[in-house]
Amino acid sequence: MDDVDAVQAQIARNMLVSGDWVTARLDGVAYLEKAPLVYWMMAASYKIFGVHDWAARLPLALAVVLLCFVTYRFGRWAFDDQAGMFAGIILATSVGLFLFTRILIPDAMLTLTITGAIWAWLRLLEPDEEQPHRWAAVMGLCFGAGLLLKGLIAVVFPALAGLAFMAVTHQLFRWTAWKKLDLWLAATVALLIAAPWHILAAFNNPPAFAFSLHSGPGEYRGFFWFYFFNEHLLRFLNMRYPRDYNTVPRVWFWLLNLVWLFPWSAYLPAAVKMSYSAQSRASRARLMAICWIGTVMVFFTFSTTQEYYSMPIYPALALLLGSAMASRDTRVRAGTWILQGISSVLCFALTIVLFMVWRLPATGDIAQALTQNPEMYTLSMGHMGDLTLNAFAYLTLPLAIATLAFAAIAAGLAVWRNNIGRTVMVVAIGMIIFFQAARLALVRFDGYLGSYPLAQSLMKSPPGQLVEANSYYAFSSIFFYTGRTALLLNGRNNNLEYGSYAPGAANVFIDDAKFSALWQAPSRCYLVAYGSEKARLESMVGPANLHVVAENAGNYLFTNLAIH
Repeated sequence: MDDVDAVQAQIARNMLVSGDWVTARLDGVAYLEKAPLVYWMMAASYKIFGVHDWAARLPLALAVVLLCFVTYRFGRWAFDDQAGMFAGIILATSVGLFLFTRILIPDAMLTLTITGAIWAWLRLLEPDEEQPHRWAAVMGLCFGAGLLLKGLIAVVFPALAGLAFMAVTHQLFRWTAWKKLDLWLAATVALLIAAPWHILAAFNNPPAFAFSLHSGPGEYRGFFWFYFFNEHLLRFLNMRYPRDYNTVPRVWFWLLNLVWLFPWSAYLPAAVKMSYSAQSRASRARLMAICWIGTVMVFFTFSTTQEYYSMPIYPALALLLGSAMASRDTRVRAGTWILQGISSVLCFALTIVLFMVWRLPATGDIAQALTQNPEMYTLSMGHMGDLTLNAFAYLTLPLAIATLAFAAIAAGLAVWRNNIGRTVMVVAIGMIIFFQAARLALVRFDGYLGSYPLAQSLMKSPPGQLVEANSYYAFSSIFFYTGRTALLLNGRNNNLEYGSYAPGAANVFIDDAKFSALWQAPSRCYLVAYGSEKARLESMVGPANLHVVAENAGNYLFTNLAIH
């Protein structure tokens, strides 16, 4: 657990311990920006299995498996068994889904609800659908669950995709088409699921209603304003305060999908030649996929963007690719040639890197070989910029496994390039091997990205008051693994700032003067802080009073009294 992971896991733990399942809290401070379903699922997992990091990740892991299964069933219904199987495998072994499910964010779960809602919308418009009420209820279930996962976009994306589809198929102004959708049933199911929490959250965190387009420091207007105006509207307009996030340039937001879809993006040209008319179920499904992709990408083109914001289009791309690859078009063979060439180049490049770093020393902490780029850390992949050639000396085993993976793909495609079933099998196995290499690399980075070693040292130390300096997220794994709260030194910022102004908010924020007094008192205290803060802390309390308990990746656990 590190950073966002531990924050999400700790919120779920706080809900379980406090019994308050309506208002999320961090260190006693209301955290009003996210919907609660992901926290409820993690808390339920804790209740069954105990509070463990793997128990926190279990609901997301199961949701990803279900997402791939639903994509397979969608493809099987729309096209045929082989196309559906290809779609499920493509989604399960794409780089983006792997990378962005290493982080405890609800986007894969949101993607599952969007996929289910769009499939239901498409089925309800089919002329021969035999269970319309069932699929209207499914659509409502997906809307309701999505609202409790990540807010209004769970309804906006399927609705925009569905409306676009109806427009291009000339159904938008047909009453018979709207009657088929049975929106009253879908809306009723969605409201029964999502409305209770929204109402309770608004009245438990008053004022119940407030309306303003101004967002700034020191302002508190309750849950309703913060969640709907600040987190939805003002974030879309890039006017949200605090602005503790970054945005990917638009051109890269579009182009990086070729990376997130890798290795299957080599087959995208084959999807272009497919039929997108409304004459058959298969062509209608492909047309819906295009509407689906277009609405999500255009929406975020006019908004702030993180790398993983395009995740809702992954199943649509997988469906298009599965359909195209099952068609055995000549462009599929061309895609196989392209992928074989890319795999060969990657294998060669990784071999060169492995050769260059093989004899480089890799002693001590990997943090010694990394650069610091804090301006990039508000992006999901921001830490990738910290890598240096010397850092790869710590990653020789993952490098070797990754080299083997792409060698296996290149060799397998050379032998079976004319058999699409075996091609898909070879690429999928190769990517599974590559993901193991990536997993090992992430394990190697664990100590650098998280604070688990500091948490271990704290748990072994004598009791004392814990203080955190200026960066709750960076040290969030300490709070998760120790189960402790802390006083926050100059910590009224970022996602903790708004809740700190709520009536009755926990009094956990202290300034330099209060910290100095606390540190010089006779009782034991601990402080976790960045190494860059050390000189300032020494000037406040004196070097002799700042005893190092543990150091990890340039961060410190200090105490005011020496431990003998």
